Order: sequence, then C-alpha cells, then structure tokens
Amino acid sequence: MSQIGAPRGRTCSRSPRSRTLRSVATLTSAVLAVTVLAGCSSGDEADEAPAAAQDNAPAARDRVADGGTLRWAVDALPSTLNTFQADADGTTSRIAGAVLPALYTLDERGRPRLNPDYLESAQVVETEPKQVVLYKLNQQAVWSDGREIGAADFVAQWRALSGRDTAYWTARNSGYERIEKIERGKNDLEVRVTFAKPYADWQSLFTPLYPKQVMGSPNAFNDGARTSLKATAGPFLLKTIDRKSGDVTLTRNPRWWGQQAKLDSLVLKAVPRADRTAALAAGSLDLAEIDRSAAERIALALRDARAGRNGAQAALAHGPGSAITPSKALRSWALAHGSDDEKAAEVKVARKKNQEAIERYANAQDALAKFVVRKSLEPAYTQLSLNGESGPLADERVRRAVARAINRQELAESVLKPLGLPAKPPGSHLALAGQAAYADSSDALGGQDTKEAQALLADAGWVPGGALRKPAGTKAGSESEKKETEKKETEKKETEKKEKKKEEKKKEEEGSTDAKKQASDTASDEGLYIVGDDKPGDSGDDRPGDSPAAPAAGANGGTVLAPAPDAAGQSAALLARAEALDTGTGSAARAAQSATKPDKGVAGAYAPRGTAAPVTVPDASQAKALGKDGKALSLRFVLPSGPGSESLRAVGDRIVRMLDAVGIRTEVTKVSDDSFFKDHVASGDYDLALYSWPASAFPATDARPIFAKPEPASDGSLLVEQNYSRVGTDRIDQLFDQAAGTLDEDEARELVRQADARIWAAAGSIPLYQRPQLVAARADLVNAGAWGLAAPRYQDIGFKKPETTKGTERNR
Repeated sequence: MSQIGAPRGRTCSRSPRSRTLRSVATLTSAVLAVTVLAGCSSGDEADEAPAAAQDNAPAARDRVADGGTLRWAVDALPSTLNTFQADADGTTSRIAGAVLPALYTLDERGRPRLNPDYLESAQVVETEPKQVVLYKLNQQAVWSDGREIGAADFVAQWRALSGRDTAYWTARNSGYERIEKIERGKNDLEVRVTFAKPYADWQSLFTPLYPKQVMGSPNAFNDGARTSLKATAGPFLLKTIDRKSGDVTLTRNPRWWGQQAKLDSLVLKAVPRADRTAALAAGSLDLAEIDRSAAERIALALRDARAGRNGAQAALAHGPGSAITPSKALRSWALAHGSDDEKAAEVKVARKKNQEAIERYANAQDALAKFVVRKSLEPAYTQLSLNGESGPLADERVRRAVARAINRQELAESVLKPLGLPAKPPGSHLALAGQAAYADSSDALGGQDTKEAQALLADAGWVPGGALRKPAGTKAGSESEKKETEKKETEKKETEKKEKKKEEKKKEEEGSTDAKKQASDTASDEGLYIVGDDKPGDSGDDRPGDSPAAPAAGANGGTVLAPAPDAAGQSAALLARAEALDTGTGSAARAAQSATKPDKGVAGAYAPRGTAAPVTVPDASQAKALGKDGKALSLRFVLPSGPGSESLRAVGDRIVRMLDAVGIRTEVTKVSDDSFFKDHVASGDYDLALYSWPASAFPATDARPIFAKPEPASDGSLLVEQNYSRVGTDRIDQLFDQAAGTLDEDEARELVRQADARIWAAAGSIPLYQRPQLVAARADLVNAGAWGLAAPRYQDIGFKKPETTKGTERNR
C-alpha cells in the first residue's frame, strides 16, 4: 500500500505479502467510498443465517423481458479499470464484475461458489510435498477477441501480482506471492498452480481474471488498463466511457457463451448521492443506492399514491404548501393586491417562488411513486476506532473502559430500527452473520457496564479530581524537573517561616487590645490575607489592611502564598488552586476567563477585617471530571462534516453522551469529507473515529493487514499497513498466519475465531452495526436491488414482462 504522509505514523508495506489493499467501504453514510474488494471463503454451511435477507425482486429468467437499458447510479467515473491498483474504486469493481471472469462468486450468505461459466472444477489435488490446485476451465470460455482463456492468462496475472517485479504498481498481492509455479495441465483447458507453501485462501485468486494483454507488461498494467481493456470475457462488453456526460456504457457481449444478458445495455451514471432523489424524480435513473432521507421521500410518495393523493395534493399535505394556512393565504393575496406597490411586488415574487416549489414537489412525488425502496444490510460494518498509538488510549484498560461504556445495541437500534432492519450488533470483526467464519466473540471484551468501565479507569489511574492533583515529584519528569520541584518546595518553606516570624512580631506590637479582639474573633486574625506578594512588609506599612490595593497575582512574578492562619478553613482549596497553577492544568476556558475578567480572589488584594478569603474553588464538574497526574481525561473524536454524514454524526453524539456518563470527556472535531480519512484516520490524527470496513469471505488474508501489529520504522514512525487503530499483538498475527496456512477448513475457521476474540480483548476496534443498504429501483425492475452479502448476477437483471389482460405474459 502506498505511503501516506502522517503526523504520528504512516501506512506502508512491510513485505510483498503484506501489500494487501483492504478497501474502506463507505466511510460515511454515502460520500466517502473506496473500493470494496470481496473475497471468497470455504463453502461450509454457517450455523447462523444472515442478519437480513436479500431484497432484489428475484424472478425466473423466463419472466424477464429481453432488451432495455438500465441506468444505474455510481458515485463517480472510475479512475482506473484495473482493480489491482491503489485508486480502484467501487465503479471499477462494478465494471469488472460485468465484463471480466470471476472464478468464484458470493452467494446470499457471503460464501464462495464456483462459477460454472468459467470453471468445470477447481480443487486441491496434491498436498505433499506441496499444495497443487488444478483448474479445469469451461471449454467455451473465450475472450472478446476470440482467444481461449488459458494458462497464459493465469501466468501473466501471477507474475504481475507476485511482488517480485517492482515495475508493476500493484496495490495488493496477498496469495500470489505464495505461488511457486503455474503450468499447463493435460490440455489447454487445465491449469496447474503449485504453491511454495500451503495457502488456505486459494479460491480468492484470479478473481477478477485479466487477459494477458493487460497483465503481460508493466506499461499495459500501470497505464493501459486505466482507461481501456484490450479484451474482456463477461456477459457485457465495455463500450464507452464518456467523461463529459459522466456515463459508462456496457453492452451485450456477442461472444458470451453463457446465458445471454437480458438487458441490451447497462449505463453506469455518475450521480452524487445528494443529487439522486432529484435524478430519480427526473426519470434519469432506474437504480440507485440512496440515503435514509431519500428512502423516506419515496415511501411517502408510495403512501400518497395508495391513498389516492396525487402530487399536488401531497404538496399541500406535507410539502412546501403544507405551511400555507387559509389566513396566511388571504393575507398574502391582500398584500399582493394592496396599494403598497413595492410591498406588492415583493409578495408577488415570493408567491411565484412558492408556487413553483409546490409544482416541483408535486411532480417529483408523482414520479417517485413509480419507484420502490429495496433494503437489506451491506456486507460492511461501522466501527468505533480507538487510536492506541499514544495518549490515554495507549493503555488497554482505558480502551476497554471506552468499549464497556458504549451500548452497542442502542446504537444499532438508532440506525437500523427506523428502517425496519434487524438491529443486532456484529459479534465479529472478521465475518458477518451468515458467513462460514462468523462467531460472536464479543464476550472476550464484555458488554456495556458503567461500573466496570469506571473500575477500569480507576485501575488505570484516572480518578475524579485527578486533573487538579499535581503528580508526585519523585515520579514526574526528568531529573532537572525533580530538582526544580525540590527547589520550589524549599523556597515555599522558607517563605512560610518568614511569614510566621512577621506575624508573631505584629502580635507583640499591637498590644493587649488586639490580643483580646483576636480571642473574641478567631475567624479574622487581623482580618487580612495576602496572595502573590513575597514580602508584604516591604511596602513600608505593617498595616496592609489600610492599603487600598496591591498588584495582581503573577503580575510581577510573585509567589502564591498560603492564607493567613485565621483563613485556615480555605487553605485546602487555595492549595488546590496553587497546585493547578504550578502544573498548568487549568482548562483553556478558565484560563481565558481569568485573563479577561479577574475573579474575586485577586492576588495581592486586601480585604476588610472579618472578610473571608475569596478563594476560587474548583467547580463541581472539574472536581468530578476524571484526571491523572494533573491532566484531564479528554479524547479527540473526529467526525466527517459532509451532507451525507448526518447518520454518522448522530451516532457520534450518542457515543459522546455514553462516554460522558462514565467521566470520559470528548472533544468533537468535524472535518471535511475529503480530509477525514486521508488526513486524520490513516495518518493517526485522532483518538476516536467512526468508519466502516467491508466484510470478506477470506478474513485470514483480507483482514490481516487491518489488525496486524504496527512495527516501528527507522524514522521513528509506525508502519501500520491498514491497522489505523495502531493496536495489535504478535499472537493475533500468528493466528492469522496459521489460518492462512492450513488446508483444514474447520481448523482455519477456528483460528480466525481465536484471532477475533483477541482483537475484541485488545479493544482497538468496536463493531457497532452492520450498515444499512437502501436501494431505489423502478417497480418493474427485477433481480436487482439490495443484494446483501451476495454478488450481482448481471446477466439476469432486467425488466419484468408485462401481463396481458388474460393474465398471461408477453414480451415487451
């Protein structure tokens, strides 16, 4: 993975094996998307069903009309057509799925299934002395130029992605570096792949498979495949990429040997998420992933249609016209036709704008009523990442406390329940419910428990009032800092001795009258206190109570002194304040306030006899706030600020309240979507952050770089691969390696589950909820929508045949 400039760490490959691009699925609700690279896994049945079923209007092929064009929204045009390059994105993957061979595809439970369009069989035929996989290709499988798919294509892809030739600018190569050789089998339809060491995840390789014309040379790989593909082999062909209109057009492949694509063409249109509701209403899209607000708008349009309300009536019921009452309408009409020409003109313009808005809303509602919202759960989960590189979160007890303070069930329900989706938090970092490797290992960390969270914080030294306590001198800082502390203590004792002698001298001079007064009024003792003046007697007046004023504390560098003996009741609070000043632990807000508005305890001021010392006492919130060695416990929570991130920010607000309940303060920082991941998450400039990871059916391979233990670089930074929480252990790495290296599927799954339990215990990543998948689709569109864990089957997508009056079907 390419290096990213970072203030506290950097992401960089440690070895060819580790250069695996585990792409970040949608970082916010919709805006921050990076490529989702789906893997494959073993084919064993999982005990648990998927959290949510597919919702894609399944229909048999004979009920799907032949022909038509589907306009499908994507976030942006692809930067490259090569999925193995670092800037490949979701559009790259979508194109590859329609035009290139996928030897294995994922079913509705996220499990890999052999694709008979390309393979007759694929299996491990030898394990000793080395692992050998034999692929038997579909004899009809050919590239769009007529050449058979064969061993030469496998060899070219292996050489490009093995990491041995650095001229290839690859973003990932996991698995390919384990291959020792590839050779032709008994005939051109057999490919033998020999591994240098066992590799459990061999089914993830060669998907997608590119032709040797793309993989055969660094120039073709690095540059040529960015904008065009010399040959393809899928149900569709790549026809054009029109960067001016923002369209990618795919058409039927005339050489396709499998079941013919139902659609004549498939047009991928670049439409930002924020513009999709308008695009759907305008009739320029047939299929689009949408956010919650768009889904609610469509649901409202459908309810209106079922209730017999047209768009105009809907606009008056809940649209722009809903706020116009009869009295307001009458007043508006009167002003528009009144004698004040200037006011009338202004009101007429406003009335025209309102009417136009009502008409637009009405037309949009009529159009949106032709769509349905199909929903499931994405093959991705949103997590709270805890940066363990430095600061309080470097202590795993604090990370665990954060995790135990969070009610994951409440967060999942807040996001998913309003959408009518299952709201069970994921129990695994490495698989989702329904996948073979899934097991709930969250008990390794534990559920929400406020008392346990507080106990963990106390054990780590974070206690109420700790922010106001000066650290012990014998344990704080360098040797010079210790000496400085000792020096200050000595000076303080000498000053106190001088003060005591001076007070005794005053008592002798004032005589018996003052002595009696002192006996009868023990609360005053001369009725004065002195703060911030080293030598009060130097003023030339032994009766400072008669002095009208004195310099403020710190104005001349004076030392803060203890109060007079008769103010002993205030001494503890004053010493606490002095310690805060000595150690510089006041909050920025209090510092700013004291700089602009002196408090009642102005240093060096004199009070009348009998006046209690107006010492500033730390407020209750500061006394209760957790701290340690004079430092408050506060975590920087970074969130994206874009228009598509409202749901993520709402979750962040809930987390802030949950942490506050156990005494953990947060500083929420909202940054632009463009910089959120690159400048903050990847670079390590955060304490807490919310973002999502895609699920993989190959966790031993795909998840390893996400949870690999960071290693120090020569320049003092960290090599973190994609472990942006910077939390990892040697044992976790070992378990991943063992899982990837065994050919026993049961053993591999058990090792993955053990790794997941240790990831939970390390508390660097807290899975919160599986992301909702909301898709707007034309009501007559079938075999398309919210696929859940499955991969689309492009050749089956199409429009439903209309029914005749007799109930039979005819072609459209």
